[in-house]
Amino acid sequence: MIPQNQEIFNILLEAVSEGVIIVDSTQKIVEVNQTAETLFGYKKRELLQKELNSLIPPEYHKNHHNHFENFIKSGERRSMKEASDIYGLKKNGSKIAIEVELSPFTIYNNSYVMALINDVSERKEIERNLMLKSSALQSASNGIFITDALQEDNPIIYSNTAFQNLTGYSSEEIINRNCRFLQGIDGDKDSLKLLKEAFTNANSSQIKLRNYKKDGTFFWNDIYIMPIINSEGVVTNYISIQNDITNSIKAEEESNHLSNIIHKSLNEIYVFDVLTLKFLNVNYGAQKNLGYTLKELQKLTPLDLKINDSVTDFRENMAVLLKKDLEKLEFESVHQRKDGSLYPVEVHLQLSCYGEKEVFVAIVLDITERKNYTKKLEKTVEERTKQLKMALSKEKELNELKTKFLTLVSHEFKTPLSGILTSSVLLGKYKRSKEQDKRDKHVKIIGDKVEYLNTILNDFLSLERLESGMLKYNLSHFKLSKVIDEVIYNANMLLKEGQFITYPDNIDDLSLFQDEKIMVLVLSNLINNSILYSKAHTTITIGVAQDNTFTTIEIKDQSIGIPLADQKNIFDRYFRARNVVNIQGTGIGLNIVKTHLENLGGTIRFTSKENEGATFTITLPNTAKQ
Repeated sequence: MIPQNQEIFNILLEAVSEGVIIVDSTQKIVEVNQTAETLFGYKKRELLQKELNSLIPPEYHKNHHNHFENFIKSGERRSMKEASDIYGLKKNGSKIAIEVELSPFTIYNNSYVMALINDVSERKEIERNLMLKSSALQSASNGIFITDALQEDNPIIYSNTAFQNLTGYSSEEIINRNCRFLQGIDGDKDSLKLLKEAFTNANSSQIKLRNYKKDGTFFWNDIYIMPIINSEGVVTNYISIQNDITNSIKAEEESNHLSNIIHKSLNEIYVFDVLTLKFLNVNYGAQKNLGYTLKELQKLTPLDLKINDSVTDFRENMAVLLKKDLEKLEFESVHQRKDGSLYPVEVHLQLSCYGEKEVFVAIVLDITERKNYTKKLEKTVEERTKQLKMALSKEKELNELKTKFLTLVSHEFKTPLSGILTSSVLLGKYKRSKEQDKRDKHVKIIGDKVEYLNTILNDFLSLERLESGMLKYNLSHFKLSKVIDEVIYNANMLLKEGQFITYPDNIDDLSLFQDEKIMVLVLSNLINNSILYSKAHTTITIGVAQDNTFTTIEIKDQSIGIPLADQKNIFDRYFRARNVVNIQGTGIGLNIVKTHLENLGGTIRFTSKENEGATFTITLPNTAKQ
């Protein structure tokens, strides 16, 4: 080469910023520039005529020879920047990452290859570190996203796999969105305000937020926000680290709820120190029952609540728990309130931990009621005994009533039936016309007896309906005069010789809203009794009075009256006064009358003197309750 040309060539070599190595077709180095010397740590003289493999790590020699042969044959320029893992070997034996661009050329029919070489070790190291950091971010268990603070609305530009799993959104659904898309309408305003302030003021902040996943389920999100500030003091990005703390929040809520239940329990719960025996915590139930505040109790020990118990005895009893011989102690004691009053308790005591401290936990039950149980039981037994005696008495009374009823039925039915039979036989004997008065007499006897039997049957039916609860009252408006007319009309057929019923005055305009048939039954029963128990040639007087609320009906007779000793039982079922035992009757009429009147809101009372007559007074509301 002409010296002038050689000088120009050398100047060009040194002007190139890359390292330059020129090899001939046998891969021997024929030229290098200063950059290449510095790159590989050799002097130029040490490199000239050396094999190119001397600058390539031994493990790449075989592949390199094949690549070079193919490259020489192709004769085309080739860039190896895109190839990965290309290394050079320095004089000191260390490897460097390089990028190579190969250019073939020919001079004077000789083939050469010029390699332009860049040291990319630093860049490769940066890329490797970035790749490691990216892998670390992707593999992190915390959800992480990065926003671009220089763009409008601070959009997310990166999210790791954990964040995508946490929210249920894919990377495509997350990128370029503001993190607000995770918030719901029920967000905590205070927390959202803190989050906004963190972004506005470029502050680091940690916030708990209620966020929502893609499927709509909520989760509690513990968010840490950190700004990235460049050298010029400008916030370029925000990094957010997210943790799903839903389970811990729920656990905390459950723990608080359980603690609240224990604190508000009306059972007494105490926690006291094993060494000093002083109360550390006492729930509301104990404070309420004892009358002490928590501060007052924290100055006391269980011995201040117990009576007749020493520290030595107490500690001896607790020793079995400290030795782990027993898991729980149960015993009864007596506690003293702040006001000095005493109450029996049942104590359940066990050993536990309060932080790192061993403590006793006592659950105390007020057993005052249990202690009073024996007295209550005795009282209950006494009451039950009385009730049993009353039941036996009632059963005895019922049996007596049954006996009376059977005797009554036997007697009251047998006598009228015998009379009917006798009169029927005698009627057959009076065949002549002049014996008509005798026939009329027996016909009347038969009629009276049948009417009596009919009355008895009606009384029994009425009694049965009252007992079974099947009777329903048929309330209606009616004139009182109509009822009294019907009752007197029917009673006239039962009057004895010379008996007379005085009709009440001024009742044409009086009305009632009651059960009309029951009123007929009640008045008929009372008037029929007056007829039955009064002698011939006596008067029965009916009186009526009515105000705006009540109607009072009085029936006064001149009967044999009711003995004073029997008057208290006169309304009892099947009861008959001693002075009427030889007169037909069932003893249930007045009982039925009284029951009906009380059911309709009315009352009945009487006055009587034996052999001087009786006066029965009934009072009814003008309008019965429906």
